[in-house]
Amino acid sequence: MCASRSTLGEFLSEKLGWPLHEGDNFHPKENIEKMTRGEPLTDQTRSHGEVNKLPWGSFTRADSENSREERCSGSDALVTCSALKRLYRQILLLLHGSEALASFPGPDPDTLPPAPPDVFFLFLYGDYDFLYQRMVARKGHYMKSDLLRSQFDILEPPLDEENVLPLDVRSSIACMAAEVERHIVRFKSSLVP
Repeated sequence: MCASRSTLGEFLSEKLGWPLHEGDNFHPKENIEKMTRGEPLTDQTRSHGEVNKLPWGSFTRADSENSREERCSGSDALVTCSALKRLYRQILLLLHGSEALASFPGPDPDTLPPAPPDVFFLFLYGDYDFLYQRMVARKGHYMKSDLLRSQFDILEPPLDEENVLPLDVRSSIACMAAEVERHIVRFKSSLVP
């Protein structure tokens, strides 16, 4: 069986004992209805129609307090979401209390600093046809397979300086989780002064 973002997140949360914050749970009703109709989200709909507001407003507001508490206590956590653009990933870092970005004035796609050393991203990748078939086969999710093209169109694959671990979604959940665990061990050992 191949892993999806949510399935892998749940598996890792259970295995590692880390809390899981699933981004799909934070979409406002209007955005869920839009995706159910087959309409892709835009930066404006992600920011709930407010041009000067950051994307994923309700996700970051509802979840940032929990994440900050976890980070301040030294706890680890998993956050699953698409984060298709580098700007979105940078916003997550800014809003979830990364110390390395505390003095950063705000997200600017032309001058984004690299990810801080205390955060890393998992990049689940696969080819369009494979992912499309998986989405056609899944049941009960509001995001329909027809929206996959819009996600591929705006995807900005993470760069090495974003502290990213690429994972091929054709791998089994167990293989991906083992790779993540090895990465965590290497990652944490690199943080020791």
